[in-house]
Amino acid sequence: METSALLKRITIDPEICHGKPCIRGLRYPVEVILELLSAGMSSQEILADYEDLEHEDILAALAFAARFSQVKRLETVLA
Repeated sequence: METSALLKRITIDPEICHGKPCIRGLRYPVEVILELLSAGMSSQEILADYEDLEHEDILAALAFAARFSQVKRLETVLA
């Protein structure tokens, strides 16, 4: 599936999860999927635990993270 098609699976709605990016309007924030993957869960384990999700949703979360991380530079904000 092409990246642009995957990114269409990510929705942002102020009425759902306080406007955090979510998977297909469901109450699964992208950050939760990324945290599960970074904790070592496989895609298959996530899909088994969250029956509403599809394999493309996990790919969409990864594509969103990759796109979001494409910044020119990060600066430290001092308090």
